[in-house]
Amino acid sequence: MTILSDKSIKKLVEKNGMIEPFIDRQIRNNEFGSKIISYGISSYGYDARVSNEFKIFTNIDSAIVDPKNFSETSFVDRTTDICVIPPNSFALARTVEYFRVPDDVLVICVGKSTYARCGIIVNVTPLEPGWEGHVTLEFSNTTPLPAKIYAFEGACQFLFFKGDHPCEVSYKTRLGKYMGQTGVTLPKV
Repeated sequence: MTILSDKSIKKLVEKNGMIEPFIDRQIRNNEFGSKIISYGISSYGYDARVSNEFKIFTNIDSAIVDPKNFSETSFVDRTTDICVIPPNSFALARTVEYFRVPDDVLVICVGKSTYARCGIIVNVTPLEPGWEGHVTLEFSNTTPLPAKIYAFEGACQFLFFKGDHPCEVSYKTRLGKYMGQTGVTLPKV
């Protein structure tokens, strides 16, 4: 597998709309000139933004987290420009960008150092060949303090790895359960 450069990522965006909307440079300041957490193309990846849709974990009803029988009452929905995650808790969100992964590409997500250095971890499972949708992001606040996540700013970096051949069975052809997701998506079995 080869990691794709900015030039190769741009070609895939032009060819199949792999990332939409696509920002062809690093954005580090907002329209008012204030510094923000950067997003856009990087040397060997793409820094995606988090939308303003959040599901913040709460334990008001003393629910048990069960991936086979997940209760939506475990979350509080918020649409906000700044999401505050309680201490030692987490929130789900989604990317602003919609991804369409080619059949010969695997995408891995890593967190942004700005958040990681504050004890905020971003977790995303790999984007498999043939998958498409808005990516559900998991933000874990590992600190004993409340933590802020800024909507419409950089949240994580996606790295694109090109395989030697297109896969025989893509996520799309096997009818993966998270195919085409457009909002913050909870666990499915």
